[in-house]
Amino acid sequence: MQISVIPTGFLKLDGGAMFGIVPRRLWQRLNPPDENNLCTWALRCLLIETGDHKILVDTGVGDKQDEKFRSHFEPHGTDTLLGSLADRGLSPEDITDVFLTHLHFDHCGGAVSKTNDGELVPTFPNATYWSNEKHYAWAMTPNAREKASFLKENFVPLETAGVLKFVEEGASPWPGIRTKFVYGHTEAMMMLYIDYRELTLVYCADLMPSSFHLGMPYVMSYDVRPLETLKEKEELLRDAVDKKQVLIFEHDPKIECATVTRNERNRVVVDEVFKIADLA
Repeated sequence: MQISVIPTGFLKLDGGAMFGIVPRRLWQRLNPPDENNLCTWALRCLLIETGDHKILVDTGVGDKQDEKFRSHFEPHGTDTLLGSLADRGLSPEDITDVFLTHLHFDHCGGAVSKTNDGELVPTFPNATYWSNEKHYAWAMTPNAREKASFLKENFVPLETAGVLKFVEEGASPWPGIRTKFVYGHTEAMMMLYIDYRELTLVYCADLMPSSFHLGMPYVMSYDVRPLETLKEKEELLRDAVDKKQVLIFEHDPKIECATVTRNERNRVVVDEVFKIADLA
């Protein structure tokens, strides 16, 4: 198995929304906001190559949204989804599977592309796309809090094209990889646990979007069930400390992945910082 980070650029999100009830005077030390109270966040996808499979985990924002949409989130940076894959010698046709942790626009926007004729088609023509039944049903009938995050043009074309399949909790189509469903951020978001060179890597998705969110009160206002997030974070961090798991942060602007430990005040903090390439 080989694992690579696929950087797809950055976007900006409101600092208050990203840090919830934590006062600005505390969180601004971690991720300083701009004059509009917006903080910069990474869009860090993953490529897992195992056997005959080339598995892309999440797809970033994509590039098909209009200027009004882009003005709200200011996607920027030199990295793009297809550009980063090309840097690794891969074309869209080479990807066999696309695993979508959840269907918020910043995680699945690149799954579908718009042709010159305006047709919405799967970006990766030979790939099977993976979600789960609970989450897909939730995304199709969004609540008022999440409606702006579930853009149907990002995922309905996958079902229409017949390339969308569903996984069961705890399973995956690939050996050495398993899923865990979590319910605080959104219904049945999926994290990935990857057995890699005698380590367990955890792709945290939006349960732990960055190293800034290690503190228990640091829960996003986007989460539909914040108290459930607290429980899920506690379990995630307990296992990460006890089992020395490596946490992969999808949105941290600087840190790709890290192990964590407890300090003298029994708070979970970053222990060692890595790049995925360091683990090979």
